[in-house]
Amino acid sequence: MTETMVARDQRPWERRLLGPFVVAGSLALASGVLYLRDPHVDASWGRCPSIALFGLACPFCGGLRAMNDLTNLRIVDAFFSNPLLVSAVPLVLAWWISVVRDRWTGSTRPWMFPVQRGVVAPVLIAVCVAFSLYRNLPIGAAFYP
Repeated sequence: MTETMVARDQRPWERRLLGPFVVAGSLALASGVLYLRDPHVDASWGRCPSIALFGLACPFCGGLRAMNDLTNLRIVDAFFSNPLLVSAVPLVLAWWISVVRDRWTGSTRPWMFPVQRGVVAPVLIAVCVAFSLYRNLPIGAAFYP
C-alpha cells in the first residue's frame, strides 16, 4: 500500500501566520473606525453611487451600517441593514479559522471550502444579483437601505 505524500510548508509558523493576522488586524481596524464614525448619519461616509446614479440599491448598500451595528452588538439591526453581509460573516470567520489552522500546522491544502472552484464565483454572483433584485422590489422593502 502506498502512502500519499502531503506537502508541508516549511516556513516558520510566524511567517505562515503573517497573512491571516494582517487581514484580521486590518478588519479590526476598519471595524474600529466604523465604531467611532457612525455611518447611520446621513452622508457621513458619502453617498452610494448605485443609489445616486440609478436609484437602485446594490448588494453592498447598507454594509457599513451593518458592520457598525455588529460592532455595537445590534445583530437584528445589522441584519436589516444588509442581511447578505451579516449572513456572510460566520462563513468568512469559519474560512479564516480554517486558513489559520492550516497555516499553523503547515498544511498546503487548497484554501477553499471543499467545493468545486468553478462553482463558487457563479453562485456568489447569482446570490448578489438575486438579493439586489429582491431588496429593490416592493416585497423586499424592509431590506432597502
